[in-house]
Amino acid sequence: MFSASELPALSPQELVVRLESPEPIQLIDVREPEEAAIVSLPHFQLFSLSQYADWSPLILDQLDPHVETIVLCHHGIRSAQMCQWLIAQGFTQVKNLSGGIDAYAWIVDPTLARY
Repeated sequence: MFSASELPALSPQELVVRLESPEPIQLIDVREPEEAAIVSLPHFQLFSLSQYADWSPLILDQLDPHVETIVLCHHGIRSAQMCQWLIAQGFTQVKNLSGGIDAYAWIVDPTLARY
C-alpha cells in the first residue's frame, strides 16, 4: 500500500487540463451529500464514504478498474483513503486531487462556494 504522501496525485491546475482531454476518465467525489449540495464539480459521481456498505459491493460493476480515476473530497484526506481502497480492489490508474475541492475553489475557480 501507498502512504498518503506516496499516492499518485493531481493538482487542481492539472485537473483542469485533464478534464479538457478527450481520454476517458472516471471522477469520484467521496464527500457527504450535504457537502456536495454546497459545492460540486461537474461529472463527479458521489460515492460518500459513509455509504460505503451500499456501493462497495457494486464498484467493479459501475467503474472500470483500468480507466484513469480521479478522486476528490473536501481537503484530500478522505479521497486518499478511497484511493487506497480502490488500489486494493485492483484499480490501476487512481489519482487523488491534492487539497480537494477546497484547493480547486481557491486556486482554479474562486466563484465556487467554500466551506
